[in-house]
Amino acid sequence: MATDISRFVVEGVPTGSAAANSEPAKETGISLSPVPDKTCAEDGSGGGGGGGGGGGHHHKEGEALNEDLDDLDLYREEYTGRPRVASVLTQLIQYRAGINPTSGEAHGEEQKAANLGTILGVFFPCIQNIFGVLLFIRLGWIVGVAGGFQTLMIVLACCTCTLLTAISMSAIATNGRVPAGGSYFMISRSLGPEFGSAVGVLFYLANTVAAAMYVVGAIEIAIKYIVPQAALFEDFFNNARIYGLILLALMGICVMIGIRFVSKVAPISLACVLISILSLTIGFFVSNDSSSPRMCALGSRLLRTKDLMENGTMQCTKDPSGPIYRLYCQNQTDSEACQYFMRNEASAFPGIPGIASGVFVKNFLPSHYTDAGYLYDSNPPELGDKARGEEPSMADISTSLIMLIGIYFPSVTGIMAGSNRSGDLAKPHISIPRGTVGAVLVTSAVYIASTLLFAANVDGRLLRDKFGVSLDGKLVAALMAWPTEWLILIGSCLSTVGAGLQSLTGAPRLFQAIAADSVIGLLAPFKVTTARGEPFRAQLLTLSMCAAGVLIADIDALTPLISQFFLMCYGFVNMATCLNSLLSEPSWRPSFRYYHWTTSSLGFLFCLGLMFMSSWYFAILAMFIAVAIYFYVQWKGATIEWGDATNGLQLSAAKKALLSVDEKPPHAKNWRPQLLVLLEAGDNLKPKHVCLLDLLSQLKAGRGLTIVGSVIQGMVYDHYADLDDAKAALRSVMKAKRVKGIVKMIVSQDVVQGIEHLVQSAGLGGLEHNCVMMSFPTAWSSGHHAEAYDKFMAVIRVSAVCGKAVLVPKNVDNFPTKFPDQKQTGTIDLWWIVHDGGLLLLLAHLLKRNKFWSKCRLRVFTVAQTSDNSVEMRTFMCSYISQLRMEADVEVVELQTAIMSAYTANRTLSMTNRCEVLSQTDSQGLADPQVFVDNLRDMKTAAETAAGGTTATSGHTNGDLSAEMENQYTFSANAARQEPALDTQILRRMHSAVQLNEILKKKSAGASLVVLNMPGPNAVPDPTRDFHYMEYLEALTEGLERVLLVRGSGREVVTISQ
Repeated sequence: MATDISRFVVEGVPTGSAAANSEPAKETGISLSPVPDKTCAEDGSGGGGGGGGGGGHHHKEGEALNEDLDDLDLYREEYTGRPRVASVLTQLIQYRAGINPTSGEAHGEEQKAANLGTILGVFFPCIQNIFGVLLFIRLGWIVGVAGGFQTLMIVLACCTCTLLTAISMSAIATNGRVPAGGSYFMISRSLGPEFGSAVGVLFYLANTVAAAMYVVGAIEIAIKYIVPQAALFEDFFNNARIYGLILLALMGICVMIGIRFVSKVAPISLACVLISILSLTIGFFVSNDSSSPRMCALGSRLLRTKDLMENGTMQCTKDPSGPIYRLYCQNQTDSEACQYFMRNEASAFPGIPGIASGVFVKNFLPSHYTDAGYLYDSNPPELGDKARGEEPSMADISTSLIMLIGIYFPSVTGIMAGSNRSGDLAKPHISIPRGTVGAVLVTSAVYIASTLLFAANVDGRLLRDKFGVSLDGKLVAALMAWPTEWLILIGSCLSTVGAGLQSLTGAPRLFQAIAADSVIGLLAPFKVTTARGEPFRAQLLTLSMCAAGVLIADIDALTPLISQFFLMCYGFVNMATCLNSLLSEPSWRPSFRYYHWTTSSLGFLFCLGLMFMSSWYFAILAMFIAVAIYFYVQWKGATIEWGDATNGLQLSAAKKALLSVDEKPPHAKNWRPQLLVLLEAGDNLKPKHVCLLDLLSQLKAGRGLTIVGSVIQGMVYDHYADLDDAKAALRSVMKAKRVKGIVKMIVSQDVVQGIEHLVQSAGLGGLEHNCVMMSFPTAWSSGHHAEAYDKFMAVIRVSAVCGKAVLVPKNVDNFPTKFPDQKQTGTIDLWWIVHDGGLLLLLAHLLKRNKFWSKCRLRVFTVAQTSDNSVEMRTFMCSYISQLRMEADVEVVELQTAIMSAYTANRTLSMTNRCEVLSQTDSQGLADPQVFVDNLRDMKTAAETAAGGTTATSGHTNGDLSAEMENQYTFSANAARQEPALDTQILRRMHSAVQLNEILKKKSAGASLVVLNMPGPNAVPDPTRDFHYMEYLEALTEGLERVLLVRGSGREVVTISQ
């Protein structure tokens, strides 16, 4: 795994030997300590230039200059926050990652130096894990059932799969420092936390079920071939369950003693494997007719020898007084069995005639697949009868080529044993590829040779006798051992127990490492270790799951499941190498060069094909587990970033998609709201008006892009470090609101300019925002909050220039939220006053698709002026809504010509007076709110006195401006005409706002939401006109609980075409 220097934490550890002798840091906590620079620390008193002083200090300054000649003064400022290269190299060389050693390993004894080479560190561990019990108790049977040729194809396919996987794994293992216990870490750090967690769990399950297989295999060898007298039941499966649980308990005690004890057993297990294979290999070549056990068959049916023994001699004749006659014809002379006896001859033959016998030709091509209970050699298929001694010729399970692949594949697993010991290797980047590939080649050669030699040495009928029943319970492979069968019986049993111990030791530590990564929250309890550092909880879970496998008590049922888990893991290894090769990430620099993306992709296809060939239902189960874990981690949101190939693939796909999207603008059918949500950063950099995010999530039925942005005021040099805290706070709020999007924050000395820059620059290429959402400013007319509407106006104005739509929810704190769940009923009233490209209709439709608004009824209002035909407008509107495939009630509201009311004139006058006071306040620097209120009251009183009004009273001395509204409707028309001259355009705008507001309150006062066209501001910034514009919006929306003001960009966003 490549080491990312940018992740190191600078802690300022002193230099010297302490840094060199510091304890190796964990993967997420390496400390790189800057070397203090003397010249910087002394604040200019030393260094090349020296400090102050007169000519008497020239000599000392010269000495100081000579002392510091080794320092790079050009980089003096860099040394204050960054380490020197020498310090970095000292700590990088000690970098370790992966499964941490237990406390006993770390502190009990001094750690041994990593000095293992290729042979002892990788080759032999892989040999030990690859060669297993199946070589001795199942390979010969597979040859007998499938035939030598098909067995050879099975072996070649499985060995090719593991060879290609070993090549891919070697590329990953040599791409940087290999972590200790690295198989899981190599995969997870290459494919990311989602895939890595899925692969880790599958790899754990594979090792756990494999441990159960080893336990059952050891019991099968012991009970069937070594001490059959120990059987408690006639049924082997019950014996396997009882003795298997006892053996598992003993192995569990050994595992809990500690890994050091298990490690001491490993050489014994390895020696047993090597001796057993050597004994079998010699036996293949020394077996001959004279030393072979004698077998008896009636026709093609192999008979049980002990049923034919008389006076210690096997009677293989058709003598009416002989045992074969009694088995087939006694008292049943007209039966089908007796008829078979009459038609076929009895023959005695050597079971293991040797290479020179010529049985290879008979065993190489024919296959003998059949169903459980049927005879292997019968054509047409016939049921066998154990009472007649035909058990050696009967199939105990249904056999087929694909089923045999699932049984055989665990024989070639174990190729990651070398990478698991990478922490003990002197040169892991050399040893892992050479040792792993070498072990795969050697074991493949042994398996291929054993396949051919089994076919050349043993009669096919004896090979198909899986449990050696014809020889009174003798293991066929053991009968060929040289010099004695006990070498294979005892050696295979002990090696199987040793392999089980290795699996039971590695699986819990792997599971604890997965839990310690904190990617899967459900596994958090298993990250706990004991005082000695042993994963006790993970060990209990592993032993419990292994016990469930032991209770199955059938190797032939366990092996297909093991095959699926290992094949999934190997497939992911190949996929990781293929992706890294194709993406050519800068960090992908493996020292192992003998790989290619084609070999990795071929390995992936081999794994996928073998999965479904061996057992399609187990393949679906394994894939379901992987997919479930993947989506669980993705749903929970993995916070760990490992710089994996999946991330690189996403970046590559994103780049391609961005370039494609940027080539042409989207069609109206593909248009969706891609929102830039502007949140104000409040105290402690926490965002304000976070209810905007609830409305945002309710609009996400369009599946568009979401950018949540904010501006921090200040100089970028002083506040850039605050961005991380602000982004973290904003992401935390987004996570709580379950909103997924991109956070975009900038630092600007002027907030208004920062907002303008953000609106212009957020997004990338064709994937940029097309809508800007912000909350309506509260208390904007107050002296202390006057800058709020400056920001608001800046957003509207720059959005119009940039062609962005604007969404402004007013009273956003009253909008429904997820917590608590506030589902709405009633109506969503859409007031379509200006054509905006259909944006209002689209937004209402998207809201209706959300569960909070789905129960609401949509009503569309449009305003008809005196020159419009309201009946025709309603007809056209209904037709248009129908063609848009939306359901809505349509109503046309006629806007009558009305005389301008005294309330309108008074409100306009009050607006202009307040605007003048605000201007004076800004120019005179009046910051006291009471002065602001007094000035406003004085100007109002003066205006009323000039108009002949008498409404000003001393009751307003409390400074409450809202009290003025009590007498707004008391002006006479004559008084209104006597008011100071007002701008006609301002009066007309206010009149329109007040008139529309009266209609809105009349029609939509009880609506759950009012969606309304927002009028446009003046194009040129002007404080007075901006203040008037805010008053128009207040007058337009007064008295409405929830309002969503929308100003479209002018482009069409809905279409009636398909």
